[in-house]
Amino acid sequence: MSAPDYAIEAKALEKVYAASGKMPEKRALNGIDLKIPRGEIFGILGPNGAGKSTFINILAGMVTKTNGTASIWGMDIDAHPRASRAAIGVVNQEVTMDPFFTPEEALELQAGFYGVPKSERRTTEILEAVGLEDKRDAYVRQLSGGMKRRLMIAKALVHNPPVLILDEPTAGVDVELRRSLWSYVRRLHESGTTIILTTHYLEEAEELCDQIAIVNHGDIIASEPTAQLLKRLDQRILRVTPREELTSVPENLKTLDIKLLSSGDLEIAYRNSETGIGRLLEQVREAGIGVADLATSQPNLEDVFVAMTTETA
Repeated sequence: MSAPDYAIEAKALEKVYAASGKMPEKRALNGIDLKIPRGEIFGILGPNGAGKSTFINILAGMVTKTNGTASIWGMDIDAHPRASRAAIGVVNQEVTMDPFFTPEEALELQAGFYGVPKSERRTTEILEAVGLEDKRDAYVRQLSGGMKRRLMIAKALVHNPPVLILDEPTAGVDVELRRSLWSYVRRLHESGTTIILTTHYLEEAEELCDQIAIVNHGDIIASEPTAQLLKRLDQRILRVTPREELTSVPENLKTLDIKLLSSGDLEIAYRNSETGIGRLLEQVREAGIGVADLATSQPNLEDVFVAMTTETA
């Protein structure tokens, strides 16, 4: 079977949790359509309760969809449940494993669950890749939180799945380990693995992802290449360092969205589609301000995320 164009494909996928006791009916997914291209690092972002985990759990076979279809590596999850789910490795948010196993035993057991023959198992290779080779004989209960997180990723790789889903993989780990995991995710991607990443760290998504979907209230409100998504906000910031210290904003500049910072710099917010930077600098000079230095900046993913989820709240 040739590799499909899409690693994951969902059509009109819907999940409604029935009312139970005092809990009312809850719509977690509102008939979403989503195509995740093969070979990408694809980010899925959204506030808590947006529907991200429900989507992942449907793919993993842990939640039953209400309507619609979903396929993994070209295989429908209903028509080919075993084969489709063997095509993914899922690393959940919660660290769940037997504390009395060693990492080596945990990987060997997981490989057995997937029917991987002993001659084809890559336990040592995987432990080395996630930096746990020297802990192969330690009990899981003796590992740090970061090491347990890496072991979760290792377990998801034992059957060599073409698609790896990482649900908040760096939650609760320190910056150094987060960077280490980013590096490993890139190596996996370079080897041909499609990575699907959910994260609350917007810096992480911006750094790693080729394309991002934003989920809010069970709907996909955007699904675009990361660079294109960042262009969603037209606003730019011009920061001007005056040659001479200012005590207030000149009167003829007060029609602009401008503020005088404690550093003495002027910060001007503007829309690139409405006002060119040349015109702004001209106005600054007309106000009698000499320019010692200037810099421009544009929105990051956090700005886009906040703006879009606020609009659809």
